[in-house]
Amino acid sequence: MKNTKGIKEKLLKECFLFVEKRMETIEKIITSNKNDLLSETKSSAGDKHETGRAMIQLEMEKAGQQLSEVNLMQEILHKIDIKKTSEFGCLGSLIKTTNGTYFLAVSVGQLKVENENYFAVSTQSPIGKQLLGKKVGETIPFNKVKILEIH
Repeated sequence: MKNTKGIKEKLLKECFLFVEKRMETIEKIITSNKNDLLSETKSSAGDKHETGRAMIQLEMEKAGQQLSEVNLMQEILHKIDIKKTSEFGCLGSLIKTTNGTYFLAVSVGQLKVENENYFAVSTQSPIGKQLLGKKVGETIPFNKVKILEIH
């Protein structure tokens, strides 16, 4: 693989952008829900009012959970040292396999860098868990994928 440090740098940047966009979306949802909650005034149809407030409250809790997940993703990204190399798959590794190239970071999915496709996966995802600790030449159970390179 050519210029792996540059590729890892770009992949990490793309992961940070993904997390930032997701955080912005969630914060907009929270703000909107707060506004909805404040504007929800007691009407003569009391049960309808209470149901509306309960629905908004559920949405707020869901958004709060998503926000904590995104904060965790951001923490994980800050731990990645792209200069670090290892002969084993670990957080921040770029792993080329017979089935594609994976960047062990957070679950973002497919990313295109320098006209090549990469898959940013979490170390907690099924494929990420199988790539952790593996060396070049090893095969993982997922579709009998063989590890060709680790950077």
